[in-house]
Amino acid sequence: MAKPFSDSERDAVYRAIYERRDMRHFVRDPVDPAVLQRLLNAAHHAPSVGFMQPWRIARITDLALRTALHAVVESEREATADALGERRDAFMKLKVEGMQECAEILVMALMDGRERHVFGRRTLPEMDLASVACAIQNMWLAARAEGLGMGWGSLFDVDTVRRLLGMPDGARPVAILCLGHVDEFYSEPMLETARWASRLPLADCVFENRWPDAAAAQK
Repeated sequence: MAKPFSDSERDAVYRAIYERRDMRHFVRDPVDPAVLQRLLNAAHHAPSVGFMQPWRIARITDLALRTALHAVVESEREATADALGERRDAFMKLKVEGMQECAEILVMALMDGRERHVFGRRTLPEMDLASVACAIQNMWLAARAEGLGMGWGSLFDVDTVRRLLGMPDGARPVAILCLGHVDEFYSEPMLETARWASRLPLADCVFENRWPDAAAAQK
């Protein structure tokens, strides 16, 4: 039987999981290049279906490009607010990105040519996206362990970002990640603090054998 981590090692893993936050507030201090390399390597060691490794990571160092990406996000923020109807004003009060303050911006993308990978994707082609999400989570947890904040931005027009980054046909962006130092981590998810939503009870998300309604119908 495989040997588990020591108690302190195990506790550190769970601490990173429970204290990870989607951060929006940053301080401008640069990220140590060695630390950034560790985070990128953590992302690259994520699991992927059929070992296809579909993630591609663009580090945005050009100020003009960062400004252009921020404008894309701001445009989508307005469009999202309009689509929310009566919740528009509440949404507009939320801080949904930290692109102007964070030390690093990383665009996580799906590679081109994914149709060649059939292993594990014949009936579930979206498993390429699930694999990229695993890479993001790896980086997120590692960032928390390094004392760095990270925020996942998904408010953007996909085709506009594709053009800005010169992505080939078939590739597409999945997330704009803000990474950097923070004064402190939120004590709870920011959207819970803002009363936008709350975490569901675990019992509502886990069930045995059959979907709850189907199980009840059989009784």
